[in-house]
Amino acid sequence: MSNSQVANPELYDPRQVLDHPDFRVLNSGEKPSKESNIAAFYNPAHEIHLVEKPKPKPGPGQVLIHVRATGICGQVPYMPLSPDVHFWKHGRIGDSMIVTDECGSGHESAGEIVEVGEGVTQWKAGDRVAMEVGVPCSKPSCDACRTGRYNGCPDVVFFSTPPYHGTLTRWHVHPAQWLHRLPDNVSFEEGSLCEPLAVALAGIDRAGLRLGDPVVICGAGPIGLVSLLSARAAGAEPIVITDLFQSRLDFAKSLVPGVHTVLIDRNATPKAQADVIKKAAGGPLQLALECTGVESSIHTAIFSVGFGAKVFIIGVGRNEQLFPFMHLSANEIDVQFQYRYANQYPKAIRLIAGGLINIKPLVTHRFTLEEAVAAFHVAADPAQGAIKVQIQD
Repeated sequence: MSNSQVANPELYDPRQVLDHPDFRVLNSGEKPSKESNIAAFYNPAHEIHLVEKPKPKPGPGQVLIHVRATGICGQVPYMPLSPDVHFWKHGRIGDSMIVTDECGSGHESAGEIVEVGEGVTQWKAGDRVAMEVGVPCSKPSCDACRTGRYNGCPDVVFFSTPPYHGTLTRWHVHPAQWLHRLPDNVSFEEGSLCEPLAVALAGIDRAGLRLGDPVVICGAGPIGLVSLLSARAAGAEPIVITDLFQSRLDFAKSLVPGVHTVLIDRNATPKAQADVIKKAAGGPLQLALECTGVESSIHTAIFSVGFGAKVFIIGVGRNEQLFPFMHLSANEIDVQFQYRYANQYPKAIRLIAGGLINIKPLVTHRFTLEEAVAAFHVAADPAQGAIKVQIQD
C-alpha cells in the first residue's frame, strides 16, 4: 500500500471509535482491566477523563502498537498552554483546530509493535519505535509533500489535533512508514521525547545555527530547555537563556552548566533587558531562539541581537502582535517562524543514542496510564513545577 493510501484521513475517522458500541466514558474511580484499551479524552465541555474504546486491528500498511510512554508538557505561567492541555482547557487552537466532540489526547509517544498488517515487511512484533504523529497525504500533487516540507501538508492527519484521536492510549494503530526504530540504548521514555526534540531541531536547522554562534534562548520552558540542549550540541557559544523564574534558570544550568542565565525583570523595558543579555554574552547575539511567543520577550530578543542577525520564533503567541519595525529594518534583522517539523526524527534518535543530547532529565513526573487524568492536572498546574510529565504503560 502506498504512502498516500495509508495517509487517507478516512482510515482515522474519529467516528469509527466514537460510534463503536464498545466506546464509553469510564466512571470516576473505575478501575479498568489491564487488557482494556483505555485512553485520555477531552471534550467541548472542557472535561478530561478516561475512556474505554475498541482495540484496533491493523490494516494494510499499518501496525498495532502497545504505547509504552507518552509525554505532556508542564505548564509555564507566561507561555501558551501545551497543545493537549490547551485543547482540554480552551477547546481550540486558532480557527481550524476545534474540539467538537470527544477527542483523544497525546502526540509524544513511543511503544512496542505487537502486530503488523498486510504488506508490512520492515517491522515485526517486538520492535521498539517512536511514532511520528503528523501523517501527511504524501500525494505527488501536494507541493509540501513533494518538496519534503510535509509539515505544511494541508491534508495532514496529526494525531491528537481535532478531530483525530491521539496516542495517549494503550493500543494504537499507526502507518508503518511513519515509525522510527529505537536503538537498544534508547528507552521508550526517550523515544517519546523525540517529538519535542524534533521541534527544537527543526528550529536549529531553519535558523542556520553555526559552530561558535552566540545565541540567546528566550524562555526556559520545555521547548526552551530542549532548544538549549540542541544549541549546545550544535556548538553554539556563548549561550544565554532567559526566564521569569529562577527555578527554571537553575534547571537550565543543571542541564548545561556553561549556559549564562538572565532572570527577566517584569518591570524592565525590552531594551533594558536586552542590555543585560548582551552584557552576559559579552556582546550582541547572532541568533535569538524565541520560545515563548510573548510580545515583550520577542522585543527583548530583537534588541539583543546585532546587525544582520536573526530572531527565530519557535513559540506560539497571540494572533496579532506589534514588532519594532524600523529597528528590524535598519539593522537587517531577519525574523523567521516555524510550524511543527519535518525530517527530524531520525536525527533526534541519533543524537540521543550517540550521547550528544541527554534528554532524560527533562522528565520530572511519571504516572501510569490509569493515572492519566491526574497527570493532566499536574501538567496544567504551574505550582507543580513540572517540565515534562510522562504517562507510562
